[in-house]
Amino acid sequence: MQQLPRNLVRTAGCAGLAPADGSRREPAAASPRGLRFALWAIGLAGVLASLAPVTAHAQVPPSASEAAAYRGLHAAALRGDLATIRRLASDRVALEQRDAHGRTPLHVATFARQGEAVRALVQAGANTGALEAGRYDAVTIAAVADDVATLRVLLELGASAKLITSRYDGTALIAAAHLGHDDVVRRLIAAGAPVDHVNNLPLTALIEAVVLGDGGPRHQATVQALLQGGASTQLTDREGRSPLVLARARGYGEIVTLLTAHGASR
Repeated sequence: MQQLPRNLVRTAGCAGLAPADGSRREPAAASPRGLRFALWAIGLAGVLASLAPVTAHAQVPPSASEAAAYRGLHAAALRGDLATIRRLASDRVALEQRDAHGRTPLHVATFARQGEAVRALVQAGANTGALEAGRYDAVTIAAVADDVATLRVLLELGASAKLITSRYDGTALIAAAHLGHDDVVRRLIAAGAPVDHVNNLPLTALIEAVVLGDGGPRHQATVQALLQGGASTQLTDREGRSPLVLARARGYGEIVTLLTAHGASR
C-alpha cells in the first residue's frame, strides 16, 4: 500500500485523526470503529481536495515510474546520453515525440538539468517553444528550477524569454520573480522578457515579487533587477494596490526603499 506523504500525515494529526507521535489515543467519548473510520476518510478526502488545486497545475517533472518507462530520446535526454541523442535526433518525429504529460525530450532534459543534452537537442532542431501539458516551455521550467546553467544554454541557442506560459498566462519572468530567483530574472530581462506583462490574475512580475515573496534578500534583489529593467511601479493589482502599497502593508521596508528610490510615490 502506498504511504501517505508526511505532510498529509501531519495534517491528519493536527485534525485529531492520526496523532503525530504514532500513538493510538481514544477520544474521551469512544465512537464505534466504523464511525471513526468514516470520519478519518472524510477528513483525508478533504485534505486531498484542498491540495488538488495547488498540485494539479504546477510544473510536473517526470515521475520515477515514467522515467523507468522512457525509451529512445526521452531516456537519453533524462540520462544526458549525448551519443544516443546525436544518433537518434535526426528523426524529427522522435525529436518532438510527447510522453503522457506532453513532454518532449527537450522538456525532460531541462527537468533533469542536463544542460549538454539540452544543447544537443536544440542543435538538432528541437522546438524550444514547445509547451507541455501544463503549458510550460523549457525556459520557464529552467527559470522555476533556478537552473541558471541550463537557462543560459537555452538562451544562448535562441530560446525565447517572451513566451506566454502556464494556465495563468504568465511568463518565465513572472514565475522567477515570484520565487525570488534574482539571477534568473536578470538573465531573462537581458534576453528581452516583457517586464510589465500582466498575467490573468492579474499581476506583473514586480507585484508577484512583493506579494508572493518573503521580503528577504533574494526578493529584494529581484525587485531591484526588475526596477533596473524598467518595470513600472504604477501598475496595480485587481484592487488597485500598487507595489509600494503592497510592500508597505507587508512591512517590507527594504523593498519600500527600493521602490521609492525608483520613483514610486503611491
